[in-house]
This record gives sequence, C-alpha cells and structure tokens, in this order.
Amino acid sequence: MKKYIRYIIITALFVMLLTGVDSCKKDYLKPEPLSFYEPSLTYVDATAMRAALTACARNLRFEYYGGNPPILTEMLFSETAVEGTTDKSGPAQDLNLVITPDLVQADDDDHNKIYVYWREAYSGIKYANTVISRIDDATYASTAERNAILGAAYFHRALRYYKLTNQFGDVPALMKEITAPKLDFYSTKREVILKKIKLDLDSALLWSSDAVNKGEVTKGAVGHLLAKVNLALGNFDDAITAASGVINGGVYSLMKTAFGAAAPPYYFPADSKVPVTLPNNVIWSLHRPENKSIAANKEGLFMIIDRFGDGQYATGMTIMRQAVAFWGSNINAPSGKKGTYDNLTADVILSNYYGRGIGRSRPSNYAQYEIWDDPNDLRHAKGNWMNMEDLIYNDPGLKSSNDPSYLKNLQLRNSTGGLTTTDTIRSWFGWPHYKVFVDDNENSPKQGGHSDWYLFRLAETYLVRAEAYFWKGQLDLAAADINAVRQRAGCAPITAAQVNMGTILDERARELFFEEARKTELTRISFLFAKTGKAAENGKVYSLDKISDNNYLYDRVMAKNNFYKNGIVTNHGDKYTISPYHILWPVPTRSINANSNGRINQNKGYTGYENNVPALDKIPD
Repeated sequence: MKKYIRYIIITALFVMLLTGVDSCKKDYLKPEPLSFYEPSLTYVDATAMRAALTACARNLRFEYYGGNPPILTEMLFSETAVEGTTDKSGPAQDLNLVITPDLVQADDDDHNKIYVYWREAYSGIKYANTVISRIDDATYASTAERNAILGAAYFHRALRYYKLTNQFGDVPALMKEITAPKLDFYSTKREVILKKIKLDLDSALLWSSDAVNKGEVTKGAVGHLLAKVNLALGNFDDAITAASGVINGGVYSLMKTAFGAAAPPYYFPADSKVPVTLPNNVIWSLHRPENKSIAANKEGLFMIIDRFGDGQYATGMTIMRQAVAFWGSNINAPSGKKGTYDNLTADVILSNYYGRGIGRSRPSNYAQYEIWDDPNDLRHAKGNWMNMEDLIYNDPGLKSSNDPSYLKNLQLRNSTGGLTTTDTIRSWFGWPHYKVFVDDNENSPKQGGHSDWYLFRLAETYLVRAEAYFWKGQLDLAAADINAVRQRAGCAPITAAQVNMGTILDERARELFFEEARKTELTRISFLFAKTGKAAENGKVYSLDKISDNNYLYDRVMAKNNFYKNGIVTNHGDKYTISPYHILWPVPTRSINANSNGRINQNKGYTGYENNVPALDKIPD
C-alpha cells in the first residue's frame, strides 16, 4: 500500500512538472531546480523511474494534438502541403518573411510551431536525462529491469535529438541532468550528436522488449529509430540490419485484411440524406481509433495514447478541423446562393460525417493528385478519400427556396464556368478521410476527438529499409520493400528501374500523411545527398559546404509544391514563398540571448549567423 501511495505522489509530481512546462514561457536554458520535492528521496525505485518515463511519453503528445498541432509546421516546409489559413497575416505562408529567429517565437495557433518543437524537445530531453543520470540511485528487481528503464530513456532522448538535428542542425547536446542554473551552452555538430544517439540506441536495442504496454517503448520502436539514425549517418548496412530486425522479428506484420470492430467507410450519392456504406477494407480498419492499439493490430511499433477521460493531457486530435477543407463557408450553389451549412440544425449535418474543417493544412497538387498513380489504391478510393464533390449542398436556404441543387453533390463550377467558391485554397480540396475522421463527442460541430496515434508503424520501417537499399544501389530490394506497402494498398508493383528517391518519397506521402515529420525526413535526405555526392533524380549533385544555399529539399519543394513554385497569393494578399536556407529552421532568439556565457549558433540565412563560433566536435562533459 505504501508503494502504491508513493507511486501516486511521484506521478502527481511529474504532472505538476509537465503543467509547469506547458504554462511557462521561460526558455529551457534557464533551469529552475524544483523545490517541492527532494530528488534523492524521489528516484528510489523502478516505480519512480517509470513515472519519469511517463513524463517523456506525455511530452510526445504535443506534436499531433490540440489546435494547430506542430506536425502541420513540418508539413508546410515540404512538397506536400502549405498553411491554408487565408484570412489573416501571421500563418506561415510567406516563409521568407515570417520565418525569422524573432518571429518563430510566437506560441499560438495563428503562427508556426517552430519554437514549440525546440522547447518541447528539450523538455523531453530533460525528463530522459533525469532517468539516465539517476539510473543507479534506485533499486530494481533485476539488472534486466534497470537496463530496460535505461534503454527506454535512451530512446526518448535519441528521438528528440533525431528531430532536433534534422530541424535545426547543430544544437546544444545535453546528455546529463542539469541540477543548477547553466548559461554556457555551445552548439555541437549534428553528426557528433547522431553518433552518440546511435551508440545509445545500440544498447537500448539489447535491453528492450516488445512485451510492454501500449504507449511504452518497444524493441520494435528502438529498432525503427536506430534504422533512421543509421540512415542519417550514412551507415546503410546498419540501417538495413536494424530495420530487418523489426520486419523479420516475428512480432510485427503489415495488416493485409480488414480487422477490428469499426463502422465501414461511406459516401454521399446525389439526392441523398443518408450516406451509402462501402465494404470495409484494411486501410480503413488500420486507421480507426478503436483499432489502433488492439492486440489484433500487429503494425503499430510505438503508440501515443489519447483516450477520452484521461484528464488534462487527453487533449483530443482536432485533426478534422485542421486537415478538412473549410466547406462550411465560401461555397455557393450553382445559383449563387449559399450552398453549405455547418450548423447542427441542418437536415443533413455534414460536420457529423466529416468534421467542421477550417482548411489549415492545405495539400499541394502533388499530394492531392500527382502521387496517385494507381486507380486501385485503397488510400485514394471512394469512401477512404474524400473529394469536395462527395459532399452535398445542405444549406437550409436552398431547401426553402426550392433550389434544384439542394442535397445534390457539390460542383466547382456553375453552368457558365464560374467558380462556386470564393476561396479555392482554403475551401476546395480533398483529404484522406480514413486518416482524419476521428469521431468527437466533446465539440459541436465536431473537430476530431480522441484517438491513439501511430508514432512509428511497420509500413514506414519497410520504406526506411527501401531507402537504405536505394543508397546502396540495390534497387531490386528497394522495389520489393516499396511494393510490400503498395500492394497492401491494392496497387500494382513497381520495378527496380522505377526506383529513385522521388519514388520512395511518393510512397511515404501516400502512406504516412499526418504521421511522418516530412520536413525532418527531407532534411535528413538532403544531407545524405550532399554527403554521398550521389546524383538526385533531378540530375543535380549537392555538397555539404553549400547545404543552406543549394539542397535537395528546396529543389524538390519547388518542383512539386505548386503554391511555392508559382508564388500563389491568398485572398488576404500573402504570397507563398520558401528559400534554400529553410532546410534548417532558425534557432529562437530567446534561447540564444539567454545563454549569456556561451554560444548557441544560428543557422545560415538568419540574423545572428554572423556571430557563430565553431560548433563542438565532441559531446561536452
């Protein structure tokens, strides 16, 4: 009973710690030693250490949950999407204007979330370092228990540094718990940090297990992250070994048939108040909230847990609000009358079926049309994928005026060829309904409720290994791994001759919407092209010394994202722009200025770069 009470107290302390991080706007570089408990009396056993790991797991929620989740910022620095909010300045559209060391420090839903990534990454590192530094201050039932906890902490720290080094490049390497104020941090070279976390993950892989609760660190998750870190380092054989251990380990497998207990997909035919249901399929099943963490699902390697009733940390997804078009406004019937209605008093309440979207994450033509190369792809099939023409005109004014379009499917143009929407950026695009439909019993209209989320999934492990084979020139093996994912979705296989980096990225875009950190992966790949000197599919060869001036990420975005390529201007007058130096984000000014006795470097292209000093070439003591 005493042990149980101590567990509750320890957990409550970490809840307080997390709450402080969420509400405090001070920089992580100004440590505030906790005064309400004594660490030497707290971290005394495995229960206490697991409570610290719970803080690490909760910290991961920030990326996908809540209003304007940071994953959208990752997406808009890529070829797949842009910021779709068109009625105000502030959202990250003109990246050349708004992505500065000062302007990225805003932390609200009308701005990008670069600072949130920086802040929350170091919060997660802090929690992990507490466990790592105090691992031998506690008692354990066995050495295996001690090592498993240490391995999980290594994983959490490595995950944050994997992101940081591919978002910001050279960053401070904090590998120990900070117990007193410290203002003399220095940036450490990106590759030095990656080598360190590789060694940590090598150890964690030996100590971890898949026989853990959902939301805890699995051996599969460690192997998956290790494969990605090895890729980042150019250790392609090691990446293949790590990925193969996950794929062939006998624990995980791609789901290939419908499973679980979930309502089937549907669509609205013309003149109908009731959607027509379609046969259930594996893609729909795989992404139903009620199926993600069940025992029958063998594909999830590492889950973020979010359940209704879990308290202040169960924030809900709001994913339908973010990724669904703003269909409730800006759409007229062909007659010119208001066509759609998002209020709950409509005869057909569309928000119950799709959520009330605001079009914040606006897909590019590449993501919406160009990557869909097979008509049998379940990920783009009717019911799984939603086009605007699948919705119906439901405004009550159409009914009362006997407008012939009432309850008929939407159409983009009227009989004279004019547009029926005043904002095609925000209010007219398709979305992967199978991914973003998360039922919502808290918000009216629905925005997207509670759901566990895949942080790592076996489908990505196949694509990670395919990339490693690509770098080695083993294109037949790369094609086989890509085809494992394609054929599960009903697509025809590709050949070895079709494999290049673009092929792999296309498959990632089809499979990993709202899962992968797209900018992080594009930056990692850009560094590899520069490091290896391998020609990209565009024929160009890149170099590390010019990485911020000439890189694969920028060239791919400009080739594939029609908004940046064409400099499209919103109704509000904001132009979509991006530059090569956006391969790395700016380090927030507040973190640099607060570090008065050291030097955190700024990335090239941003104010403050001229004050840089050589980054450290070893992990500081």
